[in-house]
Amino acid sequence: MEEIASRAGVSKPVVYEHFGGKEGLYLAVVEREMAALEATITASIQDGRWRERIENGAVALLTYVEENTDGFVILVHGQLPGEVGTYSTILNRVTAEVSHLLAQAFAHRGLDESMAGLYGQALVGTVSNTALWWLDERSPDKHTVAAHISNLCWNGLCGMEAQPKLQGMNTNDQKVSND
Repeated sequence: MEEIASRAGVSKPVVYEHFGGKEGLYLAVVEREMAALEATITASIQDGRWRERIENGAVALLTYVEENTDGFVILVHGQLPGEVGTYSTILNRVTAEVSHLLAQAFAHRGLDESMAGLYGQALVGTVSNTALWWLDERSPDKHTVAAHISNLCWNGLCGMEAQPKLQGMNTNDQKVSND
């Protein structure tokens, strides 16, 4: 707290008065990072063609990881008192937005809108888990990673079947022989 006060150019009691202690300061940092990441991702997926939205969302998350590594690590590993993990909180909010957008796209294409939540989970999970991997790897570069994520997600969405079925299983969860 002393170092923070010194860097801020204020006395230590001022920092304690404003934040109430280390936990309050930590909470303020986490809330700021949560708001910044959520706003960045949500804004990035609002406009453009559907594939561009996927690309923009992936690049936005990877850019945040690249430019705000410490903040991202705090979000991924931190947890607010009495709340679910902070990163999962953001992912839930982003998933809700993505699911809403997918429901619109599904309605336009005559697909089952009630499945938009499932696909939203899959898309956000793909991007977020890849970002967690990339946090440590940093190779290939973020644009290459985003292009591959977008390729997988977009081509999966483009080839969606209205009533998908498992190809190698019957209804009794037994493998079907293709002989």
